[in-house]
Amino acid sequence: MATQLDLQEQEQLDDIKAFWRQYGNLITWVLVLALGGFAAWTGWNTWQRNQGVKAAAMYDALEVAANAGDSARATQVFGDLKGTYPRTAYAGQGGLVAAKLQFDKGQPDEALATLAWVADNASEDEYRTVARLRAAGILIDKKQYDDALRQLEAAKSTGFEALVADRRGDVLLAQGKQDEAKAAYQAAWKAMDAKLEYRQLIDAKLTALGAAPAASGVAP
Repeated sequence: MATQLDLQEQEQLDDIKAFWRQYGNLITWVLVLALGGFAAWTGWNTWQRNQGVKAAAMYDALEVAANAGDSARATQVFGDLKGTYPRTAYAGQGGLVAAKLQFDKGQPDEALATLAWVADNASEDEYRTVARLRAAGILIDKKQYDDALRQLEAAKSTGFEALVADRRGDVLLAQGKQDEAKAAYQAAWKAMDAKLEYRQLIDAKLTALGAAPAASGVAP
């Protein structure tokens, strides 16, 4: 009986050895790839978390500089932020903060350069659109109307249609194209949520052009 069991065990062992000789390398590589993929996924998530923490700390430093009105320091920190952590949301958000301070400090060209980086590189589409809207506003002040319109053409983030139309109306009005400006403001007024106070500003622009929504029968 013992001999019979020994023979069966030996046969099973021989089968296992034969199976391993045939498929052992394949199984080993599959395991290596699977374990390597898991390690890479875990490492990537850890790296992402570390990147986020470091970028957040740098963004905090940028905000401190902005609150202090230190444009030079804010510009320096933003340069470090975009150079080291360009794909984090903090980089796009930091660019908007830095650009606002630069503009407030009478540095429109520096603000445009910062906004251009955000518009081209921010990880969030919303930040890219906001950057283009703000850049268009600066370009209106500089009377660079065609450039302003190009910025607005590229502002595509969903939910910003009303603001883009409103800013387009500003450009057209500055160009003396009142009828086109009126049409842009009407589109903005229709697209803007009636609960938002900003809609009253658009209403005032239309009223100034003799096209008050209520008087002209523009549907909400």
